[in-house]
Amino acid sequence: MPPSEPPGRPPGGTTRPGGGSGEQPPPVPGLLEFLPRLTRLSHVVTRGRLVERAMDAAGVRLDRPAMSVLITLHSAERPLRVGEIAERLQVVGPHVTRQVNGLRQRGLVHRVTDPGDQRARLVELTDEGRQAAERYLGTVLGWFVDALAHWSEEDRRDLGRLLGRFADDVVAHLRRFEDADREDGEHGDGSDGSDGSDGSDGGNRDRGGGGRGGGAEADGG
Repeated sequence: MPPSEPPGRPPGGTTRPGGGSGEQPPPVPGLLEFLPRLTRLSHVVTRGRLVERAMDAAGVRLDRPAMSVLITLHSAERPLRVGEIAERLQVVGPHVTRQVNGLRQRGLVHRVTDPGDQRARLVELTDEGRQAAERYLGTVLGWFVDALAHWSEEDRRDLGRLLGRFADDVVAHLRRFEDADREDGEHGDGSDGSDGSDGSDGGNRDRGGGGRGGGAEADGG
């Protein structure tokens, strides 16, 4: 009979923070120097109010959560269900529904019928919403292009490729902890699966699984 998993270890053999297994991951060259720089970059973006400054420069009068929904739709290049937007933003469905309603009132998005399910509705950018998203993105990207102006074309390509790979792999890895927390909640550990605002998009993290399902239900009519 195989030995049971040590306490604090989620499925797949990944040690949960504070699990106390005593195992140490192999060192990654340069990682200890990279992480503080990543933290500094986050602080600069937050303290510099990058999002707010970009919206002002682009003439877009929205708050952060609404702008996040607008950019998500623009990046998808297709209409999305509320549940899909919530999944991409890692927030609960009702939060997205509130933002969509506000954007509809401003004429930036509208709802269309899902061609694959006539009972469901999708959220789509209007021409005005698409133009607003493009002005905002153009402003932000312009700042980054200026910062990397002295980089070679090869270095810029490598940055985009490796940064995208880094973000995808880290997000996929850390989601294991959310899955383990959700399993703990289902087994009656007293956790309510809720979390607070992440400070960037104004929504709650959907760690308990209810938010994503709620998002899918919110756009089904």
